[in-house]
Amino acid sequence: MSERRLMLVHAHPDDESTGTGATMARYCSEGATVSLVTCTSGELGEVVSDELAHLRGDPDALGEHRRGEIEKALAELGDVRHHWLGGPGRFKDSGMADTEGNTAPGSFAAADRAEVTRAMVELLRAERPHVVITYDDFGGYGHPDHIAANLAVMHALDPAADPDYEPELGEAWQVPKVYWTALPESILERAKEVGVDFQPRTVPDAELTAVLEGGEFHEAKLNALRQYPSQVVVDDDGFFATMIRQPEFANEHFLLVRGERGPGEGPYNREPCLFAGID
Repeated sequence: MSERRLMLVHAHPDDESTGTGATMARYCSEGATVSLVTCTSGELGEVVSDELAHLRGDPDALGEHRRGEIEKALAELGDVRHHWLGGPGRFKDSGMADTEGNTAPGSFAAADRAEVTRAMVELLRAERPHVVITYDDFGGYGHPDHIAANLAVMHALDPAADPDYEPELGEAWQVPKVYWTALPESILERAKEVGVDFQPRTVPDAELTAVLEGGEFHEAKLNALRQYPSQVVVDDDGFFATMIRQPEFANEHFLLVRGERGPGEGPYNREPCLFAGID
């Protein structure tokens, strides 16, 4: 394969850096074409910085601010082709599960599925990725926008490959491999030992398809997160900041859900590269 193309689909600005920043930086450094689809501007995110307190309670202003933050963050990761699903601000942050934002007009979680599929098909056909990454069908921890991002990808794959579906959106494209981000059981167990009370979905370590060791790109990942002062504190002594500065935070884990598994390594036969088997 002369050119490797990777697409990632995330719900809000900063999700891409937290969950897949090292992966993005790695493949950018290797010369792959890396594209990111962000589904909302994160208008309902909690503003953690008191210096940005004026953004609290103003979803539109926060969304505009976070659109600026993501531009700076992606520059830390490499040459990333960035898209807003449906255009900037088309789909709104739905808020955490069981909140009013889940069903608010314009929210991503309540969006018309046909419209979302059409928007995603257009991007899949334009970018023609060999590998697509998104969340699992629980959105990692049940966030409605993460679940909606998973649905956006999974419902668009077959239409994107069907030449009879909306041919004006571009030439049909079949994505060879699709991965869901994953949290190993072992990591959650270690987190519980230090008092973390969090209930995300986990995957048994033996079932992980690929683990990308991103130590070389840990600092790039942290620098990307530093561009999100509205959402993240990287350099204090709080638990989250301490956790993400640990070397393990650079390692990112994936489960192949569509396509053929490539040659692996080690006791679990994990793929060393997401493009394994299609290079």
